[in-house]
Amino acid sequence: MQKSNPFRLRVSGPNACFTRPEMKVERVSYEVMTPSSARGILEAILWKPAIRWRILQIDVLNPVKWESVRRNEVGCVVPAGSVKSAMNKGTGDLGFYVEEERQQRAGLFLRNVAYVIHADFEMTEKAGSEDNVVKFEQMFIRRASIGQCFHRPYFGCREFPVDFEFIAKDAGPIVPLQESRDLGWMLFDMDRTGDEAMPQFFHASMTNGVIDLRNVEVRS
Repeated sequence: MQKSNPFRLRVSGPNACFTRPEMKVERVSYEVMTPSSARGILEAILWKPAIRWRILQIDVLNPVKWESVRRNEVGCVVPAGSVKSAMNKGTGDLGFYVEEERQQRAGLFLRNVAYVIHADFEMTEKAGSEDNVVKFEQMFIRRASIGQCFHRPYFGCREFPVDFEFIAKDAGPIVPLQESRDLGWMLFDMDRTGDEAMPQFFHASMTNGVIDLRNVEVRS
């Protein structure tokens, strides 16, 4: 499988919420960014069927700080069956009153976050005859360097936008947070090889601010 050279991307923002799936009602964030969220940021900058991003390492730059917020959310969604029925019939009732469905929920979010994402990509079986590693390497470097993206990347929730900066290969090292801690079981990514997407988890640890993801063992 053809793989690219590794890239580094510095990402930061005033808030983040990498929601723990075991919290059913309230939104409570993991202590650091998850690999799946890091992949989503890269795909917001460059996504093509011909490539698949792999997160190699996450460097935590800022101390972990929390912020508790109460906010209004909508407690329901329009059922997918109703949408399909309306599409087939050409008419249907797909609306609801926000005032009747509004719910106030507490959230425990991260504050003042900054990370360095180390990643590469590999070519997939969907790559065409004109697709190659160098082509997509240059495309990503160009887009990331000028701040171009398909949609604004975000830290877990869309209201927490990401500022990103491409780090050139010859740039010096960025010193991560000098702190180590056991982060426990964390969401790694979603396995979409079967009929249904299945979550994958791994035992995460941070050593001197570095979360190494090269040889993790995942469990469903």
